[in-house]
Amino acid sequence: MCGICGEVVFNGSQADVVRVSRMADAMAARGPDGMGVTQRGRVAFGHRRLKIIDLSERGTQPMTDMALGLSLVFNGCIYNYQELRSDLIGRGYSFFSTSDTEVILKAWAEWGKDCFSRFHGMFAIAIHEHDSGRIHLARDRFGIKPLYLSEANGRLAFASSLPALLAGGGIDKSIDRVALHHYMSWHAVVPAPRTILNGVRKLPAATVRTLEADGSSSEHTYWEPRFEKTAEDLARSADDWRDEVLESLRTAVRRRMVADVPVGVLLSGGVDSSLIVGLLAEEGQKGLATFSIGFEEAHGEKGDEFQYSDLIAEHYGTNHQQIFIPSSELQENLPGAIKAMSEPMVSYDNIGFYLLSREVSKHITVVQSGQGADEVFAGYHWYPKLSGSNSPVSDYATAFFDRTEAQMTEAVSPAYHCARDESLAFVEEHFARFGAADPVDKALRLDTNVMLVDDPVKRVDNHSMAWGLEARVPFLDHELVELAGRIPAEFKLAQEGKGVLKEAARKVIPSAVIDRPKGYFPVPALKYIQGDYLDMVRDTLSSQAARERGLFNEVYLQKLYADPTKYITPLRGSELWQVALLEMWLQAQEV
Repeated sequence: MCGICGEVVFNGSQADVVRVSRMADAMAARGPDGMGVTQRGRVAFGHRRLKIIDLSERGTQPMTDMALGLSLVFNGCIYNYQELRSDLIGRGYSFFSTSDTEVILKAWAEWGKDCFSRFHGMFAIAIHEHDSGRIHLARDRFGIKPLYLSEANGRLAFASSLPALLAGGGIDKSIDRVALHHYMSWHAVVPAPRTILNGVRKLPAATVRTLEADGSSSEHTYWEPRFEKTAEDLARSADDWRDEVLESLRTAVRRRMVADVPVGVLLSGGVDSSLIVGLLAEEGQKGLATFSIGFEEAHGEKGDEFQYSDLIAEHYGTNHQQIFIPSSELQENLPGAIKAMSEPMVSYDNIGFYLLSREVSKHITVVQSGQGADEVFAGYHWYPKLSGSNSPVSDYATAFFDRTEAQMTEAVSPAYHCARDESLAFVEEHFARFGAADPVDKALRLDTNVMLVDDPVKRVDNHSMAWGLEARVPFLDHELVELAGRIPAEFKLAQEGKGVLKEAARKVIPSAVIDRPKGYFPVPALKYIQGDYLDMVRDTLSSQAARERGLFNEVYLQKLYADPTKYITPLRGSELWQVALLEMWLQAQEV
């Protein structure tokens, strides 16, 4: 787990090592254990290292194999690297390290682009072919590891974080109006390749981009989740699906135990993270470290779920730490959490993951986390509403979107309006694609490919890596997701959502955790903005920088200031926090 960056020049000049070094420096938190920058003419790579596998200096990056004529930088972890290494040794390759990084180099030499389909893991990779001059950029199937790009003036720069690209300089910082529409409609989700800045794009998940020496490029999507059902799938019983899910999840958790350092768990007390703890206990892991976080209540809403996380910790005898954050500390750390975001993310649990990761990183460097289960196994409240829907696009937007187009016009200044409802058009196009006939499956496919990548997954990466902590997500094992795509929606929607997963969990963990009311990561102070928090957001939105940018209509802002608790979105979000967070992020990045 690390941070990568680089520059490729197509105008005949040399790559700028100083610029790449600035980008690498900006990612020091992602890789506190070392830094490296190399240059070969028009190509320069940079790397920040967090030692997880092969703790020796032989695993240092950028990594070059002169015999193969390849250089590489890599962020992430290839969980099946040992099996691939054995295969490659059998094919005649020799290794100078025990790292998964070197396995990628040899795998590329042997299989080319097909190597990415062989990897079980999370990764963002840049490979330089010395002889041809080609550069290959690749991202894992779910975009768990980020890769941001900037192209201008005969130069392409890339980095694991958007702030690192900004540190390199030469970026167009103007606001992308379509991205703003998505941010304001879709709970801050901005689908790839866009970001909120016109000058920065991101490589889509499961994509390989090849850059030729002359600057031309091509992209290839090497995987996508499927939702077609065979006759055999439709004939399977609920018990059959339960058993297959449990066995697949066991494999996913086992894969993510690979490390040369201890692995812990972020334990929320919900079904997903509790099940991970139970499966790790089944694998015989002793002295497992688990961590939970809670906040002060506000507006009568409780700010923790300790009663459930404590139940699991006691049941399995984990080395458990309960972390409570008072309101004063929450507000004090908001600027750091916002600055750590590669893109503005409005969900309240951003600050939760940021502070939780801070505390966890004091003890271990690798954790497993439960993100992805709700998107893969239909745990959210909008999926039942789509069952049998005759208007799935409209029903999805009604349940998920923060604003209608009319409300968007009210909120956003005319200079930033779009010619059409861009967010609704995106959903319409995605739902119309072949391969998912059921309305629930259409939503699951969209959420797995888009919302999951650019909300929960991005949130976990940004805030764990802000403290040099690697977070692994077994529910996003691609074989498990492929299995879930074949399960008829009725089995996933059962028991108020995630029915098939809950039945699998009953074979592992106490039912008291499974049958509890569905919770979420509560941070009430950011939902019911009052007192000091209201002063903070008002100061931000009335600052000179905000007035000059002019993103939002003043009449709309005054309405929110007058009664912040009244304007709560369908996803329990605060409209005021959403607009304030965007402006806070832009100012934190000096945009």
